[in-house]
Order: sequence, then structure tokens, then C-alpha cells
Amino acid sequence: MNPLIRAGTRRATTDDLEGLKALWQTEGFSAGELGKQLTDFQVAEDGKGGVAAAIALQTAGTQGRLHSEAFADFGQTDLLRPRLWSQLQRSARNQGLLRLWTRETAPFWRKDAGFKEAPREWLEELPAAFGAAGPGWLALRLREEGADPAALDRQFALFKIAEQEKRDKALRRAGLLRWAGTVIAALIFAFGFLLLLWLFHQRSR
Repeated sequence: MNPLIRAGTRRATTDDLEGLKALWQTEGFSAGELGKQLTDFQVAEDGKGGVAAAIALQTAGTQGRLHSEAFADFGQTDLLRPRLWSQLQRSARNQGLLRLWTRETAPFWRKDAGFKEAPREWLEELPAAFGAAGPGWLALRLREEGADPAALDRQFALFKIAEQEKRDKALRRAGLLRWAGTVIAALIFAFGFLLLLWLFHQRSR
């Protein structure tokens, strides 16, 4: 069985540095420069403790840039790229990112990940740290501006409290109605009992 089938994905650590340098050199990347961004990288393991693939997620505010994708074996890209993408999405959600950018050219990023040519109004918001705005940028909106998960959670919590208060109020009202019904039934029973006693007393006279 191919050991990559069970290999996991995770954030890079210092233990991965040598393996990453080998990938970067193969791709012609600057290992010295990328080494400074080590913790930006997500890696796919090769099943033997090594690095089979890697890609970086650079962040600036609520936006992120995917870059420096590299594979030890390009015959495994169809297997490893979707796993890296899933890991990148988890990381982006955890960091509250609104939009992702990339200049990666593999068809996967358009076809499967959903990136598209960045419209002009988006390019105007491209963080300077990512590079110059211009042709070649692909972008993907992860969520709408202002769609703060924490705020949504707070609203949902308030909704649950309000609904619980409504249910409690309805239960209290139902309890009062049952109590009132019991009292009325008891009074009717007592009145009927007294009436029978009175009638019996009248007949016995």
C-alpha cells in the first residue's frame, strides 16, 4: 500500500526544515527566505517521518496568500494537493480569514478549490505584503465581511435563551391553568357533595 494514503497533514515544525529545504531547492525557491516563514507552511507527511509536499499560508489581517507549493514526487499531486487544501481551509477558518489569494497555476486551484481571477475591486484590497496588484492573481472569498462567527454564536446563544424563557413562561402558564382547573373541579365536587347531603337531609326529614 502507498504510505501516502494514510499520511497526515499539519503545520510545519523545525523538525521539517531540512526536508522542506530539499523541496524548495528542487523548485528553485530561496530556502533562506522561506526558512524565515517556516511556521506559515502546511506539510503533508510521506508516511516515513519526512515531507512529501508543502505550501505556505501567509496572512495579513483577514486575508491570506497561498504560495511556494512544492512536492517531492509530482506523481502524487492528485493525492496530496486536496489534503493540503483541506488543512489550509481549517487553518484559514481558525484565523478568521475572509479571503485567500494565490498565484499558483495548477488547474486544481481554479477547478476544485474555487479560486477565480481577482476582479479589479478586489485587487485594490490586495495587501502590500503579498506583492504588487496585477494580472495573475486568483482569489477566493471564504466568507462575507462582517460575518463574525463569534457574533453569530452570541446571537444564537441569545436566541436560545429567549426561546427557553418563552418555554418556561408557557410551562408556568400551563401549570397555573392546571392548578386553577384542579381547584375548580374540587369546588364543583364539594358543591355537588354538599348538595347531595342537603337533598338527603331534606328527604329524611
